[in-house]
Amino acid sequence: MADKNKRPLGLYLHFPFCVRKCRYCDFLSFPSDEAGREIYLERLKEEIKARGAVYQDYNIETLFIGGGTPSLMTGQQLTELLDTVRVSFHVSPVGEWTMECNPGTTDAETLRIYRNAGINRLSFGLQSMNDEELKYLGRIHTAKQFAENYQAARRVGFENINIDLMSALPGQTTASWLDTLNKAAAFEPEHLSAYSLIIEEETPFWDLYGDDRSGEADVDGIIADSGGGQQGKAAILTLPDEDSERQMYHLTKRILAEKGYERYEISNYARKGFECRHNLIYWQRKDYLGLGLGASSMVGNRRFSNVSDMTSYMHDWSYCQEEILDRKAQIEETMFLGLRCTAGVSDRMFTKKFGQSMMDIYGDIIRKYISEGFLVFHPSEGRLAFSEAGTDVSNWILSDFLL
Repeated sequence: MADKNKRPLGLYLHFPFCVRKCRYCDFLSFPSDEAGREIYLERLKEEIKARGAVYQDYNIETLFIGGGTPSLMTGQQLTELLDTVRVSFHVSPVGEWTMECNPGTTDAETLRIYRNAGINRLSFGLQSMNDEELKYLGRIHTAKQFAENYQAARRVGFENINIDLMSALPGQTTASWLDTLNKAAAFEPEHLSAYSLIIEEETPFWDLYGDDRSGEADVDGIIADSGGGQQGKAAILTLPDEDSERQMYHLTKRILAEKGYERYEISNYARKGFECRHNLIYWQRKDYLGLGLGASSMVGNRRFSNVSDMTSYMHDWSYCQEEILDRKAQIEETMFLGLRCTAGVSDRMFTKKFGQSMMDIYGDIIRKYISEGFLVFHPSEGRLAFSEAGTDVSNWILSDFLL
């Protein structure tokens, strides 16, 4: 039961297992059999109970189960996991409880059990409505499977659904991205996350493309087919160039705005009132607790994370690496994370927290980018935010906020 006198806390639970790794994925995830998943979940429940005893001064306002592929859990496993959270923590009765789902791993009955267990927000990892693009990414589902699972989720009562999409894929054109965007929006989800593909190290795509978005690739690369075998020297698709990637981003903003979605963060769009409350905790630097393999936390400017080696976690999940964030780090993070959101950073909040205004600390940088049209200060609201032009080059500008 929640207590209004307690401090708010976001809770993240990590489920690191998947059917197989996608070719772009560098998340802490890997395949496992049912027995391995069951043993891990028992250990995770032990951690939940122990951490809950420590955080009795907090209310869980949001919960997010990520991975990996959490929808590999059986209905019974998820029910027991959420029941453990309820008896271990003080839980808000109006909290947002999100679970990531791979459309290739769920059905109507499983989704019904998830809903009855307490999940009230689903996040479907669709990525594309083009089956050839999905196959090249290494996804295990088709566009049809997504549609069937989405419709099943609506039938069993889910009223808050996010769809994850990914642009600038190998072989993707502006036209194919527009097709995915329109088809995904036609399902009328409450929320859409639209990210551009990043080629990460230690992934199959890195072996093919490296960090070069010029479209060149190692034609001797080996690509696993959709069944997990090897095709040998398969055809290597070209990455869209930077101009095409930028065009896709602008298309996303325009099309989703026309369909009633507001961009509230660089890559996230929602109908009014359906912004992801859990992710806003991260961007607004509020307290969150991460449990499970490799999960990260930040409570009271103390950042800590669990071990990312499974053997070590199973032996002793209580060991954490931690760092106390000094004033400099807090200021930098406030700007980095806050400027990602269209609401920007409140100067009043900043001054109250740090005893100096943003102009006191960043005056020259702020004036420079305002004059160049990349930042905007809204006097009536007292906040600093990116302009539309600034959003396009946000990563470059944010680097100047390092003190």
